[in-house]
Amino acid sequence: MNVDDKSYREKVYKIVREIPSGRVMTYGQIADILGEGYTARTIGYVMHAAETENVPWQRVINSQGACSTSKLFLPYNVQQKMLEDEGVIFNEKGKCDLEKYRWFPEGYAPDADEQPSLFG
Repeated sequence: MNVDDKSYREKVYKIVREIPSGRVMTYGQIADILGEGYTARTIGYVMHAAETENVPWQRVINSQGACSTSKLFLPYNVQQKMLEDEGVIFNEKGKCDLEKYRWFPEGYAPDADEQPSLFG
């Protein structure tokens, strides 16, 4: 699979368009759903190239619950501000509570009996 392939990117955008306002998904979470050929890094690459008018790119964050746009050519904290405008609350370290704000597409919610991950 090629990250520059339109169908590769569209599979990512299809999921991202479903994320409700005030909720988030992580790069790795999307990669896990899409499977082989997708990684957290490639999801980040695809999101960097997203058309902002029709893909709510701000709703995809890192596994720590923080925004990863500080090295992009955007105003400082624009992604966090956009999410705060949707009702997502960040702490003083710039992290949101993934237990509260992470969204799972139908059929992908973790089992209640599943052991929690140590990594986010």
